Amino acid sequence: MDTSFLTLFISIRILDVIDILLVALLFYQIYMLIRGTVAINIFVGIFLLYIFWLVVRALNMELLSGILGQIIGVGVIALIIVFQQEIRRFLLLIGSRYLAKKTFSLERLLFLKNEKFDSEVNIEAIIRACRNMAEGKVGAIIVITVKSNLQLYAETGDIINADTSSRLIESIFFKNSPMHDGAMIIKDSSIYAVRCILPLTEKTDLPASYGLRHRAAIGISDITDALVIIISEETGKMSFIKKGEITEGITSHKLRELLEENLINE
Repeated sequence: MDTSFLTLFISIRILDVIDILLVALLFYQIYMLIRGTVAINIFVGIFLLYIFWLVVRALNMELLSGILGQIIGVGVIALIIVFQQEIRRFLLLIGSRYLAKKTFSLERLLFLKNEKFDSEVNIEAIIRACRNMAEGKVGAIIVITVKSNLQLYAETGDIINADTSSRLIESIFFKNSPMHDGAMIIKDSSIYAVRCILPLTEKTDLPASYGLRHRAAIGISDITDALVIIISEETGKMSFIKKGEITEGITSHKLRELLEENLINE
């Protein structure tokens, strides 16, 4: 009986299995962060370059192997420079999702899960305003904070810190209003800021019909845990965005379900 396979099997420790699983989860999270962006192409290019270097080194092509080795040698610094946006996004996810309540969970860290909580957001006022604006084809982008307070983005606009009401939301996004341009940030029970500038998404696989409003909404949801509602000025359709995933053409009833699902404990 060949004992080499048995010896190899016995030599594998539980820690080795855990090590493999952790690496697999790490690569999965990296893929989830960069999928659909230009970064995925860069990542594939770097991987192919590394494979090419291994082949060259195995063939003892010393000159080419030495040149590629120098490039690979500074790979960590190069990765930090090339993927700075993705690294920043990952750190923002950790800071906003796992440390906001000063609690830590290995399950949440590995699988990027959020805890639901009781919210003070005036869901009824938001739904009523969105329904009226959709019927009147009034364009709007409403960002609702979950755990991240979005202070950095709120400061790009005007902080008003007013009670949330449907009439106020509609008047702010009225076409002739001086505050209609940009995004509204709602935090807890207040309309915290208006005319806010949001970061555009880096995804390259979006439909050509998406304008700056949609790209900005997807962008802020890519890097924070915020919920975003969009109303198209052209069609009057409502869309809901969470974690970079957009649900288009929703009704006010569906909007209520989505907000309650993500803001209120069941």
